[in-house]
Amino acid sequence: MKKLLLIDGHSILNRAFYGMPDLTNSAGVHTGAVYGFLNILFKYLDEEGPDYLAVVFDEHAPTFRHQAYAAYKGTRKPMPQELVQQVPLMRRVLESMEIPVYSREGLEADDILGTFAKRSAAQGMEVALVSGDRDLLQIADQTICIRIPKTRGGQTVTESYYAKMCWMFTE
Repeated sequence: MKKLLLIDGHSILNRAFYGMPDLTNSAGVHTGAVYGFLNILFKYLDEEGPDYLAVVFDEHAPTFRHQAYAAYKGTRKPMPQELVQQVPLMRRVLESMEIPVYSREGLEADDILGTFAKRSAAQGMEVALVSGDRDLLQIADQTICIRIPKTRGGQTVTESYYAKMCWMFTE
């Protein structure tokens, strides 16, 4: 069975940003989140051994949810500028590595990740989806595993969920 590894770009970049020191290059560009993201990406590539890989990012634009409910995510703190600066850099690095990067205005990364995961599973693929977003647990099934990185005791561990493990989060 072929395997697809999907990465929630903003979720993992955000995790890397808060888990790494504030590194900068010689021009003063912040790079710590990019470095941390690549370490996380390589870890999951080694663990999963996928046949296919894609990274999905959110766009900085309103989604259909904002149109339906104006206060959607209205209480969320804005992304720190040091992290905002690294998003286009991260995308360029991934594209230079020839890793497919997807996003679409009007949709969140979760929407795209869920669509890719469900369509790939329907075509007979096994899917590992790496994200810190527990909302994605609702798409877990026998062939879609949601992998959520966590920090415990200063160490990163991954919780892996298939459908039978997610009932407590989706009811």
